[in-house]
This record gives sequence, structure tokens and C-alpha cells, in this order.
Amino acid sequence: MKQVDKLILRSFIGPLVLTFLLAVFVLLMQFLWKYIDDMVGKGLDFLIIAQLLFYASATFVPMALPIATLFASIMTMGNFGEKYELIAMKAGGISIRRVMMPMAMVVLILTGMAFYFANNVMPIAVLKYKMTLYDVTRKKPALNIKPSEYYSGIDGYVIRIDKKDKENKNLKNIIIYDHTDGMGNVSVTIADRGKMTVTPDERFLIFDLYDGYSYVEDIKAENYVSRPMTRMKFDEQTMKFDLSAFAFNKSDKEYFKGSYQMMNIRQLDETIDTLKLNREAKIKEYKNVVNGYFPVSNQHDEMVMEKYISDTGYVVQMDKLSPRKQKEVQRRALHSARTINEEITMYSQILQNDQEYINRHGIEWHQKFTLSVACFVLFLIGAPFGSIVRKGGLGLPLVASVIFFVLYYVINTICIKAIREVALPPYGMWISTIAMLPLGIFLTLKATTDSSVFDKGTWRKMILKIFMRPKKKQEI
Repeated sequence: MKQVDKLILRSFIGPLVLTFLLAVFVLLMQFLWKYIDDMVGKGLDFLIIAQLLFYASATFVPMALPIATLFASIMTMGNFGEKYELIAMKAGGISIRRVMMPMAMVVLILTGMAFYFANNVMPIAVLKYKMTLYDVTRKKPALNIKPSEYYSGIDGYVIRIDKKDKENKNLKNIIIYDHTDGMGNVSVTIADRGKMTVTPDERFLIFDLYDGYSYVEDIKAENYVSRPMTRMKFDEQTMKFDLSAFAFNKSDKEYFKGSYQMMNIRQLDETIDTLKLNREAKIKEYKNVVNGYFPVSNQHDEMVMEKYISDTGYVVQMDKLSPRKQKEVQRRALHSARTINEEITMYSQILQNDQEYINRHGIEWHQKFTLSVACFVLFLIGAPFGSIVRKGGLGLPLVASVIFFVLYYVINTICIKAIREVALPPYGMWISTIAMLPLGIFLTLKATTDSSVFDKGTWRKMILKIFMRPKKKQEI
């Protein structure tokens, strides 16, 4: 390997890795901002949170790779141009294409790795991520009964206290509503003071109540207006509440398997074929049902008319019937038409939903390719763009990267929405990549021909040439 190749690779791989880590970090911060309320205050173990963040980070890799490639290519070529290293390479007989070649090889390898990751690693990462996120969000927050508030975190009970000490143990003016019977406030316990403790295994919450009353209505009484109520005074009473629902429990992965996001290419192909066959079978079934509403007959005798009126509401000739039966036929025909319209609408909605579900699988199938190919397409934009503007550092490369990637992301998002709504076929996922490819080819051609497409002087001369009219020669 030549020394110039080593220089190019060192200059490219460093920003590539740093930008990739930064992109994953930004996406992870967005994830934390979304789910921070579901994780704070639940007493989760640090290992559980670390696992969730790790699996979430893995799901961001396909999105972070394209923007990392784009930024690193702009920054590398911009630095070469700003430090006149690019001019020195050209003076040594090294063309722009030759300078881009080592970076292009790295990006091609990265594209293959991105596809392998999306097809083999991503389904497992999404499965683990969904399972852990579900367990975290399902876990109830740690017991935190606040004064002067009604606490309903324990299933079947509502608790209210007036005061508690700093150690969260000694309580004042306690009211406990028991709703375990599902009959409302038929059982209420009131105490002047009490003590709250949790068992060592954290399975039960113990309330030691002092100087209070228990009120219990007889829910078995026949008279619901004035049911008898029992009041019992106590000096000391202990109540125990089950806290098993507060624990963090790991879900079985079998409940999460089967989602299109957790399938590879082969599994998606098999699932899509099965869904299409099921949809075609439904179409044939619905056609047979709808065709059954339209009987055909050439007989017009009164007996056939009566049969049609009683069975389907359809007749062949209205003029063979009496006025009374004509009205009856019209009424039945209108009713049948409404019924047919409702069923056709229902069938259409079912088929529409089936097609949307098939398209979601198609989106996932094509996305494994498009996000990988996007790395190379965005490299074709970034590398020549950096060599043309000749600005390194973080300012211009970062702004340009954001603009190009947002353009790609917006087109991709519009296509995904259109495919989900069955306005586009699943292969419409390639529109964003195909739309960016001409820009990459254009910039590459301009860079290899030393075009001054971004030079202010060139644009100024062009504008003056268009808008400034030449002066007329004065006649002698």
C-alpha cells in the first residue's frame, strides 16, 4: 500500500468512527428523552438499564452509518483541499478518482457489513430491545405514597395519608379503601396513626395501624338502597399488601417473536408469500359471497317472483307484479343493496388492512438493502462535495451533512408512509436512494473535471451575463 493511501485512510477512518459514535449517541439521547419517565423512580438495577441502552444503540446502527459516511467523506476531502494536500496530490499525478478510491473501498466493505448487520444481527437486537423495553415500562414505580394524595399503585386499594416522617415509616391520619371485591367503597379502614414497612424480600408491604375503625358494608344484602354496615373499632391492626406486581420480571421471548422487525430476508420472504396466498384466498371467498347476492333466471311466473321476494328481494320483471308487491320488492331491494354495500365496504377494509400488513413486511425487506446502499450513495455525494468546497473542520461539513441527510431522510419517510397506505408498492423504498444518486454522479463529475460549481466568482459572472445587457455602440 502506498503512503498516500495510508494517509487517506487514516484521515477518513478517524472521522468515520467518531461520527458514527456521535450519531448513535444523539439517537440514544432521543430515545432516553422519550422513555425517561418509564425508567426513573422504579428502582431498576443498573445492569437492566445498561442492557436496554445497549440493545437500543444496536437498533440505531443502520441509521447512524449513512450519516457517518457522509460526514467523514466531506470532512476528509475538505481537509485535503483546505490544506492544499489535494493540490499536491494532483501535482503528483494522482487524480480525484484515485484519491477517492481507498475511501470507496472502505465504504464498500462498510456497505456489506451494514447489510449483514441488518439481516442477521438487527432482528436479534430488536427482539432483545423490545423485550427489555416492555419489561421496564410494565414495571410499576417504587412505592411512594405522598401526603394529601390518593395513591392507587397497589391493585385493588386506594391509600391516603396526611403526614409521614422523613424515613417514610411513621404515618398520620390514614385512610385505606379496599376495592378488591369490585363493588366500590364497601370496605374502608381509618386510623389515627400507623407504621409502614416492607418485608426483607420486598414482596409485601406491612401497615401497622393504631387507634382506628373499619367500616364494612354487607354486599350480599338484598336491599341495595340501605345495606347494613358493620363498624369495628381497633387499637391495633395489621394489613399486608402484595407487591409482586412491582417487581421486574423478564418476559418470554416467544411472545415477541413473529414481528416483521425481527425477521431476516429468508423469513420475510416466507411470511410475505404466506400473507399473499391468504389474501388471494380471501378475495376469492369474498367474490363468491358477493356473487351470491345476484341470482339469474329467465322465468317470470308468479311463483318465481314470490320465491325471489321471500329469499333475496330481487325480481326479474317488475311489470309482472302488482303495485303492492312492486313496493315490497323495492323495499327489499333497497335493504339488500345496503347490506351488500356494507359487506363490500367491510371486505375492502379487510383486504386493505391485509395489504398494509404485507407492505410493512416489504418495507422491512427493502430497508435492509436501501440503508446499506445509502452508505455508498451518500459517499458519492460527500467526497466530491468536500473536494469542491475545500473546507474542512466541523462547520461546513456538519451543516452540509445535515442538509444532505435530512433531504434523504425526508424522501425516505414520505415513501415509507405512502407504502404503508398502499399508495406505493414496497419497492418504492428505493426512491430516496435513486433520487440522491444523480446528485452524487453530478458532483463526482464536477469534482473530477475541476469544476468551479461552488465558486462565488463563477456564479457572479453567470448572473451578470444573464441580466446585464450589453451597451449599444454609439453611431459616429
